[in-house]
Amino acid sequence: MVVDSLSHITRYKGLHPNLDTAIEWLSRYTPAELENGRNAIDGDRVFLSIMDAELRDAETAAFEYHRRYADLQFVLSGSEHWGFTEEAESKGDFHFTEDCGFTSGTENAGGILKEGYFVLFFPGELHKPGCRTPSCTRVRKAVIKILME
Repeated sequence: MVVDSLSHITRYKGLHPNLDTAIEWLSRYTPAELENGRNAIDGDRVFLSIMDAELRDAETAAFEYHRRYADLQFVLSGSEHWGFTEEAESKGDFHFTEDCGFTSGTENAGGILKEGYFVLFFPGELHKPGCRTPSCTRVRKAVIKILME
């Protein structure tokens, strides 16, 4: 997991070729100008989802994880709480088509994601994005899915 300012994102070039593609795309385009939905960057290797979302209660929210894709998440307007854990129990089957599974557990770390910052969750990392903050119940955000195989 990496948390940093979007102004520092080029520091992470070289970790993976598909992450490099996402970083280069971010240097040329403005995600806030895009409409909600999926936007292709490099086919199924790197793609962007823009969404407006109701934030959920962190206490009852499940952790999610992915096996093939990393999530590069950043807020376009508003703020959200995110959580992370390494200790959790499975909550059902893994959904291979969506590359997503869910777990429940106790949050070990977390923070507030505001405009201008990002959090990068790698495959296998149990994360809980999209949770309410004291000042925000809705958020406009972007998630770049990055194939890490």
